[in-house]
Amino acid sequence: MAVSINTEIKPFTADAFYQGDFVKVSDADLKGKWSVVFFYPADFTFVCPTELGDLADHYEELQKMGVEVYSVSTDTHFTHKAWHDSSETIGKINYYMVGDQTGTITNNFGVMREGQGLADRATFIIDPQGVIQAIEVTAEGIGRDASDLVRKIKAAQYVAAHPGEVCPAKWQEGEATLAPSLDLVGKI
Repeated sequence: MAVSINTEIKPFTADAFYQGDFVKVSDADLKGKWSVVFFYPADFTFVCPTELGDLADHYEELQKMGVEVYSVSTDTHFTHKAWHDSSETIGKINYYMVGDQTGTITNNFGVMREGQGLADRATFIIDPQGVIQAIEVTAEGIGRDASDLVRKIKAAQYVAAHPGEVCPAKWQEGEATLAPSLDLVGKI
């Protein structure tokens, strides 16, 4: 992978289908707020619509958390519109569906499948400074869970707002966090 945690996203510009319109998006749009860049292999496939539909079901909650979502595949924005118009599951999407037919964004994030022209299943949580805070990549047949993504974003936002604290495994909003110190070594 060409990117890693705590690196800034690379510049890009692309066309997207968003709430009934074609719009331009760029790396600048991701700055100033929390963002999720959600790569998937292709429109009109099998696991992809289940993931995108699950994400659509959590979009309102993500918006309340100040998070914008950008789904990305190497399909065009025209194909995204056609899929949105023809599928009940995809029709409920209100977040950005970015067309990356040149592969620029997919390559910038290091998730292009060599020789295939398709993105891996990859999720990036990006902070308001445009810095990657979390990366998840799964194999072709393994769909992602938007509720766990929401949990991870809440943890990332908490840690960003509370320097010196960390969120343990399975942390849920409102639960105890840890303050790493010499006193905790060997006691967890």
